[in-house]
Amino acid sequence: MNISSKLDQIHTQAKQNRWLRYFSVFCRLALALGFIPSGLTKIIGERFASGLAVNHPMGHYLEALHHTGYYYTFIGIAQLTAAILLLIPRTVTLGAILYLPIIINICILSFALRFDGSFVSAPLMVLANLYILFWNYDRLKFVLPFKMRSGHVISEKPKKYSNKFPTFFFTGVIASVGIFILYFIYGHEVMPRNSLPECEKQFADTENETAGLKFCECIHTYGRHLNECVEEYEKAEK
Repeated sequence: MNISSKLDQIHTQAKQNRWLRYFSVFCRLALALGFIPSGLTKIIGERFASGLAVNHPMGHYLEALHHTGYYYTFIGIAQLTAAILLLIPRTVTLGAILYLPIIINICILSFALRFDGSFVSAPLMVLANLYILFWNYDRLKFVLPFKMRSGHVISEKPKKYSNKFPTFFFTGVIASVGIFILYFIYGHEVMPRNSLPECEKQFADTENETAGLKFCECIHTYGRHLNECVEEYEKAEK
């Protein structure tokens, strides 16, 4: 059995499960709600995450992005368009395709700058987006480099859904959430956090408190590069 046939089989079984269908609807709504506010903010010309200080690594990026003129507006239009397409059943696949590169970019950016605001949510949104693409695999496969069987048609709505709860699948979902939360908490020894007090709090009553406070000042007071501040902290820590 080739890859295309195997994916067809898995997809057909998934589409017949009521719980997986509910989860696909949940993912669509969650993803749309994630982009509508941020998209509108960019379209009307306001800076996204305006409460974040410019000296913060993500603050540097957002401030510069805010001053890119119509490019900033274009990003907002793209986000809002992807969100609206996800909400319309006939355009879900197109919306998910448009959504994917945007959210992957946000995810990588969040990891690179250790940004609290989307450190956990962004990777989960990537996974949710991939799930939507798989849910609509019967439409998506037309643009994939797979050899399709003759007479391939779009999957129709099952006459009767299976009510069997996919325990293994949702265990994986919960595990994914837990993994990203643990990575957020323990993945990096130091995080810039969103403000100077929050940054300093992570070093309170630790053996590297002095080095940690200098790290926070390096980020929030002097607005230096994240990698430089991390490097100085690593040299100063005990």
